[in-house]
Amino acid sequence: MSRQDFNSNSITVQDIMTRTMITVNSATTAQQIAKMMQQGGIGAIFVKENDNPVGIVTDRDFATKIAANGLSLDTPAKKIMSSPLITINHNEPLSAAAERMTSKKIRKLAVTDNGKIVGIVTSTDLVTQLAK
Repeated sequence: MSRQDFNSNSITVQDIMTRTMITVNSATTAQQIAKMMQQGGIGAIFVKENDNPVGIVTDRDFATKIAANGLSLDTPAKKIMSSPLITINHNEPLSAAAERMTSKKIRKLAVTDNGKIVGIVTSTDLVTQLAK
């Protein structure tokens, strides 16, 4: 794959996104989330309230919110999650995902299809695709 392929509309977010997602409710503690992330080998977990996604807890949130502020590992997801959830439509080109991540200074995007979250795309996914 060339850089031109990356910038074309031929490859979309849905082609590289991860469809398996872990979700927790907003009362789940930071320690519980950290264990789930470690066991799953993942860097992000979606937070839901009333079955609606309201935020995301990322590995970066642990550094910038818990460690930097000396918060307890009993802190609920609601207090450490990044919100509102930044999303991208599943049929957008990869370049749109890269632009959104850059402009928002984030490394993970929730992927939607008709408003429903169907996956996640990360900066690592984009770099991996670009390297092909």
